Amino acid sequence: MQNSAARVSFDADGLNNHAQIQWPAQPPLLADVCAMFESFGLRVASYHHSDDAGHCYEFGDLSLSDATRDLVAQACEAAIAGRWNVDRYAMLIAAAGIDWRRAVLIRAACRFLRQTGLGFSEDYIVESLVAAPDFVNALLTLFDARFNPGTDADIEQADRDVAGLVEAATSLDDDRIRRALHAFVTATLRTNWFQVGADGQPKDYVSFKIDSSRLSITGPVVPYREIFVHSDTVEGVHLRSGAIARGGLRWSNRAEDFRTEVLGLMKTQAVKNAPIVPTGAKGAFVLRSATVDPADGYRTFIRGLLDVTDNIVDGTVRHPDRTVCPDGDDAYLVVAADKGTATFSDLANSIAAEYDFWLGDAFASGGSAGYDHKAMGITARGAWLSVRRHFAEAGHDIDVDPFTVAGIGDMSGDVFGNGMLLSHNIKLVAAFDHRHIFLDPNPDPETSYVERERLFRLPRSSWQDYDPALISAGGGVWPRTAKSIPLSEQARASLGVQATECTPDELISAVLRAPVDLLWNGGVGTYVRADDETDAEAQDKANDRVRVTASQLRCKVIGEGGNLGLTQQARIAFALNGGRVNADFIDNAAGVATSDLEVNLKIALDSGNIATAQRNKLLADATDDVAARVLADNADQILAISMAAAEAGSLLERHVRLISNLQDVAGVDPDVEGLPSKQELDRRRLVGLGLTRPEIAVLLAQSKNLVSQELLASDVPDHEMFVGRLAQYFPAGIAEHVWAEIANHPLRREIVATSVAGELINRVGPGTIYRMQERLSVSTADVAMAYATVRDILDLDNLWSEVLTGKTDETQRIQALLEIRELLEHLTSWVVRNGAGNRDRVSAAVSRLMAVSSS
Repeated sequence: MQNSAARVSFDADGLNNHAQIQWPAQPPLLADVCAMFESFGLRVASYHHSDDAGHCYEFGDLSLSDATRDLVAQACEAAIAGRWNVDRYAMLIAAAGIDWRRAVLIRAACRFLRQTGLGFSEDYIVESLVAAPDFVNALLTLFDARFNPGTDADIEQADRDVAGLVEAATSLDDDRIRRALHAFVTATLRTNWFQVGADGQPKDYVSFKIDSSRLSITGPVVPYREIFVHSDTVEGVHLRSGAIARGGLRWSNRAEDFRTEVLGLMKTQAVKNAPIVPTGAKGAFVLRSATVDPADGYRTFIRGLLDVTDNIVDGTVRHPDRTVCPDGDDAYLVVAADKGTATFSDLANSIAAEYDFWLGDAFASGGSAGYDHKAMGITARGAWLSVRRHFAEAGHDIDVDPFTVAGIGDMSGDVFGNGMLLSHNIKLVAAFDHRHIFLDPNPDPETSYVERERLFRLPRSSWQDYDPALISAGGGVWPRTAKSIPLSEQARASLGVQATECTPDELISAVLRAPVDLLWNGGVGTYVRADDETDAEAQDKANDRVRVTASQLRCKVIGEGGNLGLTQQARIAFALNGGRVNADFIDNAAGVATSDLEVNLKIALDSGNIATAQRNKLLADATDDVAARVLADNADQILAISMAAAEAGSLLERHVRLISNLQDVAGVDPDVEGLPSKQELDRRRLVGLGLTRPEIAVLLAQSKNLVSQELLASDVPDHEMFVGRLAQYFPAGIAEHVWAEIANHPLRREIVATSVAGELINRVGPGTIYRMQERLSVSTADVAMAYATVRDILDLDNLWSEVLTGKTDETQRIQALLEIRELLEHLTSWVVRNGAGNRDRVSAAVSRLMAVSSS
């Protein structure tokens, strides 16, 4: 129906109420025109055409003022021109006497509120608002008063007017709707609503930056800030848990609850980001039209985010034009690739270039001048460190002995594909992705490795491309659309099932329950819940039919290269049952760390006088160094979990007190994070159990987050004792070229604080710092200073390294490290009590203490 030259006019004389439309071209179907008018609450009674009058659509009594009829005419013209999609919200134009753009504004607010869990259908919300035109107009007046840069209206009076109309609601539902909309406007911090494009016209999308804590509907996870982007073709949300935050943007297929999806991912990202500078963020967009190209939807989403983000020009923070910014400076916005957006980093960076955004191509990591995670295999390599340690602690050397694997994903995927090429001893007996199910009951490790490698290098490969001649007897590949799948004797034996045939969903459940050494998750979806959880609590409707419970798992080890493969409660239940598992935010943290290091490297390099070609060469030359740093940090974190798990029973009281401290000081909700309830902790005391690895992982990450913030608030990042930390963070080949820029890095203090916090928690364990604070009434900064003194005197790095590289079994190795940790805690406590003072005096005292301890 799009026709930019169409003109609409209304005439009402009491008897003949009609709309006349001048169609320069052939008019659309009458049914389409009638549907458009009906969206405004106008029903076409008849139609006629004549050379004199043109196309006339007649109605009953319009009961509209001349001004309102003009507003409807303008809205019709805009709709015909393709400037907006007419829907039920068009009813507000006639009901409240507002123009079509303001109807779009109300629609955007309501669409967001439905994502927060308002719980009403759009039709119901519109009916409520149509019946309350005074409220709609008061709400829009408040919005103008707060955000129109050209007005000096009384915001407080406008707010009181809206509040009064909220209280005047006569039903609970109307009250909830009005209260939610009122809170939305007051929670909004910025909007691009009053911005204009290059053509001087309002933008065809709208974005809102929101203080999530001020919404009327908040759940257990409350973002620090979020940005909501709305248009006729795309909607999206970006959530962050702190001012300096980063995380991926995904193309979601969850149109009805994409914000719920992102909330879970952001929470996971916040703990995953514990080893790096920024805290967690996550975003997702959905397409509202099947004709929209995903890249175009992504472009709109990115522009919506940048529209309400500050820039830095010549070292000065600049707010966006025509934008009221009551929230102060906020210029750090970094995004990354995620599901469905793996190839979009360059696209995002090209848009950042249009905005002259200060971060340049550090805005979206992993682009053509960044680190290619799939080529590096970095996420899978990081997760494989967990797998290797799990098996080593169980006495199984996977570098020597073959082991069976069931997997989620396919060889074209980054995490699954790279993971399944990290050992020549893998016997992949079964795997599935969203297209196919693969069974190979008795694979030859070397032959199957070569074939997996071929598929990994084959563009857009699937399990269907696997050479059937190389699949062992009784195996095969089946589409997930198959009506039924026969199960051979060999397949039944490898999966541990009795059925001779099954549906694809039943077979996937069987793969998840397979009695294998390793379950490797390299895909997307939540496939395992705890026995006492519901499928709804897994928050992944698409996989409700195939999901299994933790008690049904028969694997020995789980490697979580992908996100949210299990619920946290499922991990805990699996671990309590003897299974070996960490958590997704531990296993796949290497990808996040690589991206963050890339961003900080680019910030340093781009602030100097290095040409682009030389900068890109320096980045490329540092690839191996970056990977080594990231993997070393990952290994340290995994080892820290193992050390805490080895003493979990004896450390339970310390961990219980730490949980309480994190709850009081950092706002960590034990229920949300999957930490044990008081009743469960009491039960474990009775049976002599401590926290499981997944629970320790949460304590480790949240402790790092808290300690990092406490150090940042102190003078530790600026102290001469830690002056070398900043240089150590950057690869030497880069540091020597831009040392002056590194010394002035805008995140230099955050980098030092994060580095110190990470080492502290990894070496002394979660709970030790808080124990010292309780016993000695000292601050985190005091402990950090004392630790650094002892670390240097003991030459702790070399001592630690000698134990890690020594030839011994893992039980003995961990015991030796625990003895070092005990000594470290003892000496650090002594230094805290007695003061760092003169270094020689402290060194002598430490030597005496060590001699006493060893005698």
